[in-house]
Amino acid sequence: QVQLVESGGGLVQAGDSVKLSCAASGRTFTIYFMGWFRQAPGKEREFVALISRRGNNTYYADSAKARFTISRDNNGNTVYLQMNSLQPEDTADYSCAASDLAEMTTRTGGYRCWGQGNQVTVSS
Repeated sequence: QVQLVESGGGLVQAGDSVKLSCAASGRTFTIYFMGWFRQAPGKEREFVALISRRGNNTYYADSAKARFTISRDNNGNTVYLQMNSLQPEDTADYSCAASDLAEMTTRTGGYRCWGQGNQVTVSS
């Protein structure tokens, strides 16, 4: 399995930007498509964005479209989530996840490996 470690979260103000990173180690990074998920207090974990193995295809939740960008550096074994125009409702624990399924999915159950999570808090 691949090990995932997120970084880059913290406390920001509404309208600010944050870039999350997720460093992978262990198995070959390019066998996985990667996703970002988030979980707000009292809510279920929800899909945010995913990116294909080569990085040429991406998909976003409606809440992330036009504000968030997912990318990956396969040489550096890292996936990123650039988040712009953050709002208080974006406050959540953000996790990256890896899947080796043949077909990309937004379902949490489709991801085998998860990072520990990284808190992003947006104040109004």
